[in-house]
Amino acid sequence: MAFLGGPPSFDTSLHVGKPGIGDVEKVLDRIRSSLERKWLSNNGPLVREFEDRVCEFTGAGHCVAVANGTLGLMLAMRALNMGPNIVIPSFTFVATAQAITWQGFKPVFCDVEPTTHGLDPGEVVKAIEQHSISGIVAVHLWGRTCDVERLTDVATQFDIPLLFDAAQAFGSQFGIRRTGVFGDAEVFSFHATKITNSFEGGAITTNNAKLASRLRQMRNFGFNEDREAVCDGLNAKMCEAAAAMGISSLEEHSEAVNANRKALGRYQTRLSKMPGLELLDGLESESCNRHYCVVDVDPIESGLTRDEWVHVLGAENVFAKEYFSPACHEMLNFSDCEVIGTLEVTERLRDRLMQLPCGGLESIADVDRIADLIEFCTQNSREIANRLRAGNS
Repeated sequence: MAFLGGPPSFDTSLHVGKPGIGDVEKVLDRIRSSLERKWLSNNGPLVREFEDRVCEFTGAGHCVAVANGTLGLMLAMRALNMGPNIVIPSFTFVATAQAITWQGFKPVFCDVEPTTHGLDPGEVVKAIEQHSISGIVAVHLWGRTCDVERLTDVATQFDIPLLFDAAQAFGSQFGIRRTGVFGDAEVFSFHATKITNSFEGGAITTNNAKLASRLRQMRNFGFNEDREAVCDGLNAKMCEAAAAMGISSLEEHSEAVNANRKALGRYQTRLSKMPGLELLDGLESESCNRHYCVVDVDPIESGLTRDEWVHVLGAENVFAKEYFSPACHEMLNFSDCEVIGTLEVTERLRDRLMQLPCGGLESIADVDRIADLIEFCTQNSREIANRLRAGNS
């Protein structure tokens, strides 16, 4: 095996979230049109078209395109007058917490539900009862949604603004409605690794026209139509080239979902026969964008810990990911932040979850080759574990 010095199983690297390029000529034609117009930024026609298409796709009343999802979170939090204390799950990508601390606010970390892996509404209530909370930021994970209904009820009960970090959930559904219409606003990421990408980019969607108007000012230095700075602002505009990619990628969304469905279906068939490796429930449902293959690793049944799986597969050029380890509350930058309860679910997931390459895979054959490798490792897990642990002793 490669971790012992042998050649890797794959000549080229397989990554989680390999970018989907779609129709290259359409992307280039749109970029060419922006070059011919010499209109490259500052709310150009492609950005406006992209915003319109996102509204049409999600059902949201307004879309404000931004340079990336993190800036979108920062703008939305500020526009909703969140702060100084904002409830978030600790089990999330670090950008969710950093968007808070960059503004001088403090995250209050809560646990997540064991099924959705989204913010636990009951823990949010505890946070509100124990601290002066001025905002709730819930996170949709793995292309699925958190418990939108219960979180909305909590936010309404305590009259606290509710923002959804929907970075991983473009095209996902809660009930019959797609993400983009929930809470006071939702923030998407269109980073290269997402199911719909704009090279690098993001968007804030909302049904609140006044909020959308303020966000448009804030993303452009706080300027109003007379070029007067009337509110806090920064440069968070999406450029035309990014919008060109976003429009083209959005046109390929259904094809990407179908490809992901096939890949996940094959993973499910193969992994179901292997001890200690369980694909998360619901990833193949119609409400999920199926962009993420998330596996719960039982170290006793599978013979290897999650971190050992990541190491062994990585040596074979299959770059699985251990999301999210460490959890946010364990990071030095947030050591002085409040934590509600023991975060038992968060810490269990932190140690056991592993993502396998899925979205952006070239073919089902790649899934079978990855599954063959995993099957070999399960059959020889005792020997592999002994070699790994001897090398670390």
